[in-house]
Amino acid sequence: MRIKNIKLNLKNIVIWFKNSIFIKNMLIVMSGTALAQIIGFALTPIISRLFTPADFGIFGSFNAVSGVIAAGVTLEYSQAIMLPKEKRDAFDVLFISCIATLIISLLCALICLVTPTYMMEIMNAPGRWVLALLVFTVLITGFNITMQSWCVRVKAFKQTSASQVIRSVSSNAMQIGLGLFKTGSVGLVISSVLADLFASINLLCVFWVDFKTSAHQINWYRIKQLARDYIDFPIYTASGNVINALSMGLPVLLLANYFGIIVAGAFAFAERILSAPMGLVLRALRQVLFQKAAETDHHGGSLLALYIKVTAGLFALSVIPSVILFIWAPQIFALIFGHKWLIAGEFASYLVIWLTFMFCNLPSLLFARILRLQRQLFIFGIILLSVRTMALVIGGMHMTASFTVFLFSVVGAIMNVIYIVIVGLVLMKKEGKDTWKDLAHLMKEG
Repeated sequence: MRIKNIKLNLKNIVIWFKNSIFIKNMLIVMSGTALAQIIGFALTPIISRLFTPADFGIFGSFNAVSGVIAAGVTLEYSQAIMLPKEKRDAFDVLFISCIATLIISLLCALICLVTPTYMMEIMNAPGRWVLALLVFTVLITGFNITMQSWCVRVKAFKQTSASQVIRSVSSNAMQIGLGLFKTGSVGLVISSVLADLFASINLLCVFWVDFKTSAHQINWYRIKQLARDYIDFPIYTASGNVINALSMGLPVLLLANYFGIIVAGAFAFAERILSAPMGLVLRALRQVLFQKAAETDHHGGSLLALYIKVTAGLFALSVIPSVILFIWAPQIFALIFGHKWLIAGEFASYLVIWLTFMFCNLPSLLFARILRLQRQLFIFGIILLSVRTMALVIGGMHMTASFTVFLFSVVGAIMNVIYIVIVGLVLMKKEGKDTWKDLAHLMKEG
C-alpha cells in the first residue's frame, strides 16, 4: 500500500510538472540561458589563453565601476513595472524608468568630463576611451533592464531567452576575434558593451509592438502620480542595489590596490566562471519567479509555501557542485584554463562558500520587493557593505590574498543566511504561520 502511494505521488508530481505554466515559462527562459552558458563555458578555455590575468583585472575593474552605476540607472522603477495591475499604468512606469536611465547616463558623462583622471585611476584604465565606453554601457544597461522587465511583464519569455543567447554568442565571438589580434583589456571591454547592445535590440522588438498601441495613452499627470506611488523604489531599492553592487565590486578594486592587478584579475576570472552555472538557473528563475510571485500576491495567494520550496530547492541543487569545487577547484582551473589560472582556482574554492548562499538568496530578494521591504533591504545592504569592506581591508593590510578572499566569502555567506531567515520570518508573520506544524501543513497543501 505504501509503495502504491509513493507511485501515485510521483505520478502527481510528473503531471504537475507537465501542466505547470510556471515550470514551462522557467524552462523556456532556462533553455536560452543554458545555451548561452554552454557556449560561453565551451569557449572560455580559448579566451583564457588569449588574455592575461592583468587583462581580466582591468576588465573586472571596469565592470565593478559600471556595475555600481548601472545598479541604480533606472532608479529601480524597472522593477516596479511588474506591480501595477493595469497594463496602462505599467507602461507609464516603464516610461519613468527610461527617463531615469537618460538622466543617470548624462550625470555619468558629466562626472567623466569633470574628473577623468580620478575615474581612470579607479578602473585602472589604460586610456580615456574607457570613459566613453563606461557612459555607453550605463545607457545600454538601463534600457536593457527596462525592456527585460517589460518582456517579463507581458510573459515574452522566449524573447528574453533569445537575448541571453545573442549576448553570449556575440560577446564570446568578439572576445576570441579581438583576442587573436592581441587587443588585451580593450577587446574584453568592447566585446561586453557591444554584446549588451545586441541583446537590447532583440528585446526592443517586443516593446515596439506595445509602444505603437499604447504610446498615445501616456499621461504625464499619471506618470507623476505613479512616480510618487513607487518612490520607495528609488529611495530604498535603487540605493540598496548601488550599495550591493559596490560591495560586489569592491573585491576587485581593493584586491588590485593591496595585491596588484594580476591578483584582482584572477579573482574576477574565478567569479566569472562560478557565476556562469549560477546564471543558468538564476536568470531564468528571477524572471519567472518574480512574475509568478507578483501574480500570486495580486490574487491573494500564499507566498510562504512558494518561498520555502524555491529556496530549499536551490540549496539542494547547489550542494554537490559546491562540495566538488571547494575540494578540487584549483586542479580543475589549471587543467581547463591553463596553469596561469591556478590562483583563480584557489580563489574559486573559497568563493563557492559565499556564492552557494547567494544562489539560494534570490527568492528572499525578490519577495522582499513584493513585500515592500525596501527600507529593511537598504539597511541590510549598508551593513553588508560595511562588514565586507572591513573583511577586505583587514585582509589586505594583515593577511595573504587567499585568506582575504576566504574571509570575504565567509562573511558574505553568513549575511546571506541571515537575510533568507529574515524574509522567511516576515512572510510567516504576514500569513499568520507561527509554528513548524503550520508550515508543514502549508507545504503539504502547496
